[in-house]
Amino acid sequence: MIDSIEIVIKDKKYTYSKNITLQEIYMEHQEAHNYPIIIAKVNNRLRELSYKLTENCTVEFLDLTSSEGNRVHISGLIFVLIYAVKKLYGKDADIRVRHSLDKGIYIQTTFKLTEEKLSRIKEKMKEIIKKDLPIKRLMIDRFEAINYFNEIGDTVKSKVLRYNTDNYISLYRLGNIYNYFYNLMPPSTGKVKDFDLTYIKGNGFNLRFPTVHINNKIPKYVHHPKMLEVFSRYKEWAKLIKLETSVDLNRVVSTGKVNDLIKMDETVQSNRLLFLAKDINDRKDKLKIVLLAGPSSSGKTTTSRKLCMYLKIFALNPKTLSMDDYFLEREQTPLDKNGNPDFECLEAIDLKLFDKQVSALLKGEEVTLPTYNFIIGEKEYQEKMLLEENDILIIEGIHALDSRILTNIGKEKKYKVYIAPLTELNIDNHNRISTTDNRLLRRIVRDNRTRNYSVEKTLKQWSKVREGEEKYIFPYQDEADAMVNSAAIYEIGVLKTYVEPLLYSVENTSPYYEDAKRLINFLRLFLPIPADSIPEDAVIREFIGGSYFYE
Repeated sequence: MIDSIEIVIKDKKYTYSKNITLQEIYMEHQEAHNYPIIIAKVNNRLRELSYKLTENCTVEFLDLTSSEGNRVHISGLIFVLIYAVKKLYGKDADIRVRHSLDKGIYIQTTFKLTEEKLSRIKEKMKEIIKKDLPIKRLMIDRFEAINYFNEIGDTVKSKVLRYNTDNYISLYRLGNIYNYFYNLMPPSTGKVKDFDLTYIKGNGFNLRFPTVHINNKIPKYVHHPKMLEVFSRYKEWAKLIKLETSVDLNRVVSTGKVNDLIKMDETVQSNRLLFLAKDINDRKDKLKIVLLAGPSSSGKTTTSRKLCMYLKIFALNPKTLSMDDYFLEREQTPLDKNGNPDFECLEAIDLKLFDKQVSALLKGEEVTLPTYNFIIGEKEYQEKMLLEENDILIIEGIHALDSRILTNIGKEKKYKVYIAPLTELNIDNHNRISTTDNRLLRRIVRDNRTRNYSVEKTLKQWSKVREGEEKYIFPYQDEADAMVNSAAIYEIGVLKTYVEPLLYSVENTSPYYEDAKRLINFLRLFLPIPADSIPEDAVIREFIGGSYFYE
């Protein structure tokens, strides 16, 4: 009987006894990491450190500087936060994990919060982390888990589990508290020591941590009142119509009322865009340019074209420019740190030409516009534009909110719009729906439909896209005069029907297998929603097809 196994770690072979756990060997490899090892990949599969190694395999240890490790780190922090709150303020005290906010997560307490109380919570978390308490994973009968959550008053989580058909589920125990999370967890509280809390207002605060996009350091909190206000407004609307969690959406689907929800949500979205058009019209005496920007897969094209349609109601005649047509010639494009063309940076845009032509248009001069030929990497000049009395210029691009563009044009002549899908839904009180994942699902569907991209190709590009957003889009969101939420409250159920089959195409040998698996597990929480009754002018049509503005 073989009682030893060979393990390959960073191309080096090690011999260990059979059934050894990752927990027992990870410290030998900690020196190569700047942060505590928190999770591992065994033969390309994510495993918690309690996992036993029973055969020859390849192991990759991960800390919070990886996307997988970062998610585990955040889940562990939230569990520690819940535990600290209950230890300080009693078993009925709890938190509501709401949404992302400035490189962190916006969270609210169920009790009155003050800066002093938040300071105590932070110190309690540090104490719990210092004790390095174990976080144990337990396999529990699903119905027993449902009964447990009902008994402690967490009815949302008990209802979520009703949409899980597994006989047994994983619960995590910290001290005397059990919880259900949708990510894997660290083995103990000592692994999640890197965090900070900032009081905002009311019962709300911000939980921050190192992220993979900003040098893995805890970012200083920067308040974004406009973003917070938009999230709050939509959350209040969701609360008003009693649709705050995945459970609520599944209830609407299962009772056959989803078509009514789609009509109501799209009406609300259209009305808000109409109000935006009215605000622009009210400033028409001075305003000449509307600048639109937002991260990838925000629905910028549909939103901008729909806005143009609404502006015509007010007798304004919108004419459009895309900043993508102002790329420098390919040989002039700046290179990134790996020596590849960097199309994301502002320096990739021919700003001198862009500023000159926009200024000329505002002076009433006719301009021959460029159209960028991405195949040969050059600008081609054919179409002419002249702005007349009731014309208004709509400019779309990832750098449209950057304060470094159009510096020769007065602020009063520009109206800036930030577009992003800011979902109102949460999974439950402790598990949010990531707006980044929402956009990623949209992009996978559109890339496959319009470019015939595989899921792996989209996932491979995603980290580069995200890096560009963090550098060139998010820092300028506060420049916006208005923010448009392009998310439909029902859209995850619709995307599920299109993206789920695509995700199953990713083989378990792929480096993106765990990404696909995570998204599949997330989509399992939602009932599918057919697209039949979605109107042609809906943003979601930009991704699933059938858009009035595309086809």
